[in-house]
This record gives sequence, C-alpha cells and structure tokens, in this order.
Amino acid sequence: MSRENEIEKQYARFTERKGRYLWLAALATLLLAVLGLALGPSSISLRDLFSLFGSGGEELHRGIVMQIRLPRVLAGIVSGIALSVSGVVMQSVLRNPLGSPFTLGISNAAAFGAAFAVIIFGAGSMNSSSNDAVLIANPYVVTLSAFFWSLIACFLILLVARHRGATPENMILTGIIASSLFTALTAAIQYLADDVQLAAIVFWTFGDLSKGGWRELMIQVIILLPVMIYFYRNRWNYNALDAGDETARSLGVNIGRLRLTAMILASLATATVVSFYGIIAFVGLVVPHMVRRVIGSDERFLIPGAALAGAAFMVGCDIVARTLISPMVLPVGILTSVIGAPLFILLLVKGKGGAQWK
Repeated sequence: MSRENEIEKQYARFTERKGRYLWLAALATLLLAVLGLALGPSSISLRDLFSLFGSGGEELHRGIVMQIRLPRVLAGIVSGIALSVSGVVMQSVLRNPLGSPFTLGISNAAAFGAAFAVIIFGAGSMNSSSNDAVLIANPYVVTLSAFFWSLIACFLILLVARHRGATPENMILTGIIASSLFTALTAAIQYLADDVQLAAIVFWTFGDLSKGGWRELMIQVIILLPVMIYFYRNRWNYNALDAGDETARSLGVNIGRLRLTAMILASLATATVVSFYGIIAFVGLVVPHMVRRVIGSDERFLIPGAALAGAAFMVGCDIVARTLISPMVLPVGILTSVIGAPLFILLLVKGKGGAQWK
C-alpha cells in the first residue's frame, strides 16, 4: 500500500509541475497582451490603458487601442495558438521532430493560394501604400484558395510518408521540394503582375499582423476554434501514436484516418493564418520543441502548453517588431525568423538526439 501511495504522490507532483507551467504560460501571455496594448509608436500608460475599458480615457487612445492594437494583439494570440498546435500535431502524427507548417512547405503553399486568389480571382485590392498594400475584399475566397493549395502540399507529404516513411530526411526533402515548387509558382504570378501588384504581393508575403481587423479575426476564431477542440479531444490518440503505430492499433486507434484528418485540419489552421497575415515562420517548429523540453511529450499538457507558449511568443515578437525601430514597424514574420532560427539551432545543439523529442 505504501508503494502505491508513493506512486500516487509522484504522479501528483508530476502533474502539479506541468499545471504550474500552464498557469505561468497563461500569465505570461496575459502580461504580454497588456504590454502589446500599451506599447507602440504612441505609448499609452497602464493607468490610461485600464481607464479605456471603463468610462474614462482619451478618445484618441481609445481609437488606437480598440481599432488597431487590440485586434492586432488578439490576432497574434490566435495565430500563435494555431501555428504552435499545428506544429505539435504534425510532429506527433508524422512522428517527426522536424514537422511544422513552414518546414513541410504548407505555409508556402497557402501563401501561393492566397496570392493566386488576390491576383487571379480579384479577391483583394492593391494599393501603393505600405500600410495597406493588399486589402482583402473577399476573405472567404482567399482562405479557401489558401486551404486548397495547402492540401496539395499536405497530400504530397502524406504520400511520401506512406511510401517512403516519415523519417526526418524524407520530410525535410519533401518540404524543400514543396517550398521550392510553390515559391516558383508564386514567382510566376508575380512575373505576370503589374508593378503595383508585384510590390503589393511581395509586401504581403511578409508575415504582418497589421493586415487584419475585427472581420478577419472573427473568421479565424470561427474556423480555428473547432479545429483546436478536435486536436485536444484526440490528445490520447496522439499519445498512443507517439508510442508507435502497432501500439496505437492495439489500442483501437484508426491510424490512417487520424493522420489524414490531423494533417488536413493542421493545413486548414495554417492556411487561415497565412491567408490573412502572410508567412510567419518557425513558430510551429520552435515553440513545440521549447515546450517539450519543459513539460515533456504528454499531449494532454503539450497541446495547451504549446498553445499558450505560441500565443506569448507571437505577441512578444510583435511587441519587439513595433518598438525596435519605432516609429517604423517591422513585419512580425521577420522577427519570428530572426529569433526562431538561432533558437532552434540552440535547441539542436543542447539536445541529445531523439531522446529530447520523445
């Protein structure tokens, strides 16, 4: 009996430590969100900021927060959650630590689909201003086009995984091929565009949270909420899959359907982000690895942990992008690449092979 009590105590400490991380990650996300509302080319004190949500506050500050910063901060939170959880799920179902929307070419495919809808279908309007280079007139067409082309990349990945295995080498080579293909197709569209369209599409491919507003945010939430719920409800199936295909089958998991559904929904989540904000790299790759090193690979904690860490990472990068060379605002996609690339190299150097992933 004492042996069982000791095991129960160890498990309680085990889950308590992971729960503590989730609370700390949620607190960090909240604090960064508040800073994101306060900081920028026109800084707002915390006292003035909190007064805006009451009956006081200056009208100018209210307009800046409610029309510009709040939708931008919320877009960072929602996009960070979508990309990070998609990375976790891709790494799990492919059993590959290098799986992510960016490394597998899905982001580039979605970017091509969005550019295709804007140029060919006329789903957006072009402007020469850097603040509104591309205005999405029909976000539904853009999202559907981005999703369709991301599915092409998704099925290419699943085809290679089925016939050649989802080894890191095969996945990286597939990702390079898919990225090169869709980058070339995007370049072909740019070649056919006029000068203003070309400049607008090049600007649009930079990941920038300022491109969206309340309408885009609502579309994101409507699409992503059921996707994230599905991922979390299948956390036990992903745990079983982490133990190997044979183990998962013995536990009654339909591996083919689970893998296909997960990849399709991860592609949809990625396409929703890319179609509105452009390519935001490394979030779906770096954040899951960082969280795994802290709380392990148990999907019950990894999925919500990566969601919170991804939200905090995106909002933090966006704050730096808006304040680093203020009043000029950098696209957040540049910051995620500049920070994410060396951070991932550091994780690889400090890691100890596959044991750090599993």
